[in-house]
Amino acid sequence: MSLQKINARTIIITLMILAALAIRLLSFKFPVLSNFSPVGAIALFGGAYFTDKWKAYLIVLVALFISDMLLTMMRTSDFQLWYSSYLWVYLSFAVMVYIGSLIKKASFVNVALASLAAVCVHWLITDLPWVYAGTLYPYTLAGYGQSLLAAIPFERNMVLGDMVFCAILFGGFELAKSKYTVLRTNTQLAA
Repeated sequence: MSLQKINARTIIITLMILAALAIRLLSFKFPVLSNFSPVGAIALFGGAYFTDKWKAYLIVLVALFISDMLLTMMRTSDFQLWYSSYLWVYLSFAVMVYIGSLIKKASFVNVALASLAAVCVHWLITDLPWVYAGTLYPYTLAGYGQSLLAAIPFERNMVLGDMVFCAILFGGFELAKSKYTVLRTNTQLAA
């Protein structure tokens, strides 16, 4: 693959991720959009379309980190690099990038199943009782169950957000690939 094709594809994918993350910043002005955001879709999209998987992890996680810092600054007027659940949240997004890398053909069914799996991963990892500082839930199996139940409204919003933004990102890139061969991989060009 020529350097021009690699750069064009990587640049377009990165720009699409950044544009979607800009939408995430709207949650500051509209709290009703809590968890209705493109973050899960971005992780799946990056995992599915970056041919170099290290780029998927790096670009997706750095972009999410920057948007987290911006949201924190907008909410608290404080610059904060670290928060108590940071490691667990980013672990869940790294797993989502991996799930995205398993998508070999971007069909409605494949993307929808990956999206549901990504939300389940986020739900199961980030709602462990010890992830967030404090004593909201006991550090027991029952406490974990309480935490999971309390998170259902937020995860419902994440499912809806992932579905909408996956449709936009995956659909948009597939449409662009059909019109611009520079966005296709060598394998796709050979077929």
